[in-house]
Amino acid sequence: MDCLSCHNTGDYKKVAGLAGRPAVERTEYPPGSGKFHGPTDLAEVARHVGKTSRETCGSCHFYGGGGDGVKHGDLDSSLVEASRTLDVHMGLDGGDFRCSTCHQTESHAVPGSRIQVSAVDDNRAIRRGEQTDRNPATCQACHGNAPHEEGAMATRLNEHTRALACQTCHIPAFARGGVPTKMAWDWSTGGQLDEDGKPFQRKDDDGHVIYDSRKGDFTLGEDVVPEYVWFNGDVTFTTTETEIDPDSAPVPINTYHGTPGGEDSRIWPVKLFHGQQPYDTVHNTLLVPHVAIPDDTAFWFNFDWAKALEAGTEAAGQPFSGEFDFVETTMLWPITHMVAPSEQALKCGSCHAEEGRLAGVEGVWLPGRDRHELLDRFGFGLAGLMLLGVLGHGALRVATRHRRKEH
Repeated sequence: MDCLSCHNTGDYKKVAGLAGRPAVERTEYPPGSGKFHGPTDLAEVARHVGKTSRETCGSCHFYGGGGDGVKHGDLDSSLVEASRTLDVHMGLDGGDFRCSTCHQTESHAVPGSRIQVSAVDDNRAIRRGEQTDRNPATCQACHGNAPHEEGAMATRLNEHTRALACQTCHIPAFARGGVPTKMAWDWSTGGQLDEDGKPFQRKDDDGHVIYDSRKGDFTLGEDVVPEYVWFNGDVTFTTTETEIDPDSAPVPINTYHGTPGGEDSRIWPVKLFHGQQPYDTVHNTLLVPHVAIPDDTAFWFNFDWAKALEAGTEAAGQPFSGEFDFVETTMLWPITHMVAPSEQALKCGSCHAEEGRLAGVEGVWLPGRDRHELLDRFGFGLAGLMLLGVLGHGALRVATRHRRKEH
């Protein structure tokens, strides 16, 4: 109920430490501010159950990870009143979609999860009113598996869908709405205090926080070109039980699986996020710190990593040797929102070039990027012979023109 109905009261706030759930008791928010958020009136919530909107869904999903646009890169507050150039589906002058237009929910099951992604949907469009167990949030659910219908290039472009996700061409960049997304987060620098022993923040020239004593250093990005990976919808995650190898960092928090050129895989655009996270140097496992709930062991209040890690691992039931350091990590996020108008989609030269967008992607032969040395020699040799033939023929015609005139 908190996912849909709490937001329709218009006063929902995410309270730190509750993972997006509504507060059911008086809670200090933000932590250390001296300001308190009263418990959610669940009876009032029940009286305001209604349809979702971009604002209601976005009150959580736009602000995941600690702030506006932080987590996903393709979801932020700019989509509330988006223009068509930002997103053709959600733009007020475009399709004016709600989130639920694509994420059609049945029995509280919301399709289109980033954890269970439909990486490939090689099917026709779903007809209105049709009963199906397919994911209604895929591009093909509306556009079918041959979406290009007009122009001389339509057939050739439709053949590209055998290797490319629609998003690869139609989302040329993310974080395009004026809200930067977090591209890197270094927890190891957290805990610095000012000359008065107080936590502080440092901001860039645009007023965005790039350092916070509670969280460390941030790297932000706007109009970010995605990375590209083969993806079949299967993801594995590094958990608190996973033994890592810090010497082969960066440690992947999640791994996208896919077979280059495979029928079950497509090339997808992703946000590649970098981090520096605490790990146990004896057990070689990533550690769970206690950060938010106000007490003497929370990092946001005492800035003591040892205490925060001891409390966090105990609460998580995780072994902790007491020895820790920080290790570089990476995480992938699928890019599927902020679909640009067709006229802004990638052009052929964006990929068919030596240093094009797919320069590091294996499993496809790209004219303009790929070549075979022997084939190149044969081709250039054949072209050279043809050129010699043309030149020879021309020379003979010049040499014999006077003879032709005499006859």
